[in-house]
Amino acid sequence: QVQLAESGGGLVQAGGSLRLSCAASGRTFSSYGMGWFRQAPGKEREFVAAISWTGGRTYHADSVKGRFTVSRDNAKNTVYLQMNRLKSEDTAVYYCANFRGYSFELGHRLSTEYDYWGQGTQVTVSS
Repeated sequence: QVQLAESGGGLVQAGGSLRLSCAASGRTFSSYGMGWFRQAPGKEREFVAAISWTGGRTYHADSVKGRFTVSRDNAKNTVYLQMNRLKSEDTAVYYCANFRGYSFELGHRLSTEYDYWGQGTQVTVSS
């Protein structure tokens, strides 16, 4: 069993920054890859970023590349998503999730490869 809790969301103006945190407990956090997804109203959940269990490999969706950065601190059982130069289209509920698939390199963009999810944190970007 894994518990994930996101925090750090809020209301920000376009061009601003936020840092999301995802605190994990239960399973050995440092042994698993982690991902960030988001879901805007009326849209499907989409991949945002992922990080391997060591932190040595990171992946970002094209829509956020160069603006968002995923990182992790295994000593604190926490994964982060630094979001800079936010745009109105970044408005969504952001979720962190624990990767449970066979190949992180091949499956990190697929929500079906993640088994535990946080409750989500709302990010609203005003234009």
